[in-house]
Amino acid sequence: MESAGEYDYIIVGGGTSGCVLANRLSGRPDIEVLLIEAGGRDDYMWIHIPIGYLYCIGNPRTDWLFRTEADPGLNGRALIYPRGKVLGGSSSINGMIYMRGQPADYERWAEVSGDDSWRWEKVLPLFKRSEDHYLGASELHGAGGEWRVEKQRLSWKILDAFREAAAQTGIPKIEDLNAGLGEGSAYFEVNQRRGIRLNTAKAFLKPAAKRPNLTIMTGCHVERLLFKDGQQGKACSGVQFSGDGRMFTATARRETLLAAGAVGSPQILQLSGIGDAGELQRHGIAPVADLPGVGANLQDHLQLRMIFKVQGVPTLNTRATNWFGKALIGLEYAFIQSGPMSMAPSQLGAFARSSPELPAPNLQYHVQPLSLDKFGDPLHRFPAFTASVCNLQPTARGHVRIASSDSYAPPKITPNYLSTEADRNTAAAALALTRRIVAAPALKSYRPEEFMPGPQYQSEEELAHAAGLVGTTIFHPVGTCRMGREDDPQAVVDSRLRVRGVEKLRVVDASIMPFITSGNTNSPTIMIAEKAAVDILAGHKTTA
Repeated sequence: MESAGEYDYIIVGGGTSGCVLANRLSGRPDIEVLLIEAGGRDDYMWIHIPIGYLYCIGNPRTDWLFRTEADPGLNGRALIYPRGKVLGGSSSINGMIYMRGQPADYERWAEVSGDDSWRWEKVLPLFKRSEDHYLGASELHGAGGEWRVEKQRLSWKILDAFREAAAQTGIPKIEDLNAGLGEGSAYFEVNQRRGIRLNTAKAFLKPAAKRPNLTIMTGCHVERLLFKDGQQGKACSGVQFSGDGRMFTATARRETLLAAGAVGSPQILQLSGIGDAGELQRHGIAPVADLPGVGANLQDHLQLRMIFKVQGVPTLNTRATNWFGKALIGLEYAFIQSGPMSMAPSQLGAFARSSPELPAPNLQYHVQPLSLDKFGDPLHRFPAFTASVCNLQPTARGHVRIASSDSYAPPKITPNYLSTEADRNTAAAALALTRRIVAAPALKSYRPEEFMPGPQYQSEEELAHAAGLVGTTIFHPVGTCRMGREDDPQAVVDSRLRVRGVEKLRVVDASIMPFITSGNTNSPTIMIAEKAAVDILAGHKTTA
């Protein structure tokens, strides 16, 4: 066993939150930081070309290649579960969509954690701190930060028509999906810089990498956390990890910060003896802290993909099904970084209510000018668009559990999609709402014809079944190390993200969310890291 040295802070995971933490903490020259990432550098061409997510997801160079367990709610189907295994983490392979969620999300976090610093008015400045919005600084947006937010560099007639149809159905056109206005539709804003993906490795880590007090180690697999006796129990003293065929230990003088994501963080905790004691003992792992909430509370947005054939309007299906069209697409990107190769996976967004009596939107649409049977399959050869809709606040809860004591064995991921009556009812209502939008006058001239799941599903029960046929993850897992009050037996971390019962250890990533945000989860994860960094730096002078 070799020593990799001693540092003030060790960050486990060079993904979305890890890159932010590394930047903020190493900004103090008197703080020594080690960042450990299992994947490699983000020097793969397809990371930076927006359409390249097609080549990064399912690629062992950039993806952990997780799969879910067979899910009864999806009629026994198992899903791919992409998580970034590269600097930048999932921000290197995701949809680049900039969303914060709704203000009510953070009010709910404050209530469940007992900490008013999580309220919307307190976290908004943290969002703005990172942000570099293309319109400049305003009451709602920041300028000059690392996280660039731009308009998309394209438009599609079919998406404009869907937006008009949504307005005719009662979902108004709005300019800013992040203004907390409730219902409305707009083109998503994206984390790109002039048509090139911006991941957190480029935005946050690259500017910090030259600092002598920041050490970055890639290709290093963390096997477990290390512990010593603390003032009131066990304290995390560092980590054990492997790389280049050798085994290392690294020591943290101050804290170890677990930033491995909603799958990786609970897995590492369980492998290290932190989790449900009975479950750990079943795998021959001696418990360090009995925390049954580790790996529990898994939440994700299940997107229900409805496909409609159309006539008389261009879609990507027809543009990209011949070599001439593909060549034009390539030239458009090569010369002006625009067109389909600059596309986020979804271009048009909308927030809506599945029932008019609801106080706030509970559905989010991701609409695309293309269609395919499933991710990774070729585009259909007929013109079509896809309207994906997800339940923003699902009531189902899943879990992530280690399969064995082998740190290289993938964990068992069980989302339990559509396992509650409320979620099935919302799914049925969401499919019915989509049909009403598509039937509106704005789309009539394109003669939309439902291709998937198909018009044969009509009753609420049939639509709920159809949701299980077409539903798939939209890659937003959260909640598996959730924060909560001291008397909450399922809480893994407190409101300052410190692990219960273990000193000098925090979790700083999407796993701490007690409830999933009402929208895409990448930028809320950046905010979480910003908040943790402020707290850590404020306490650095006094922390022994």
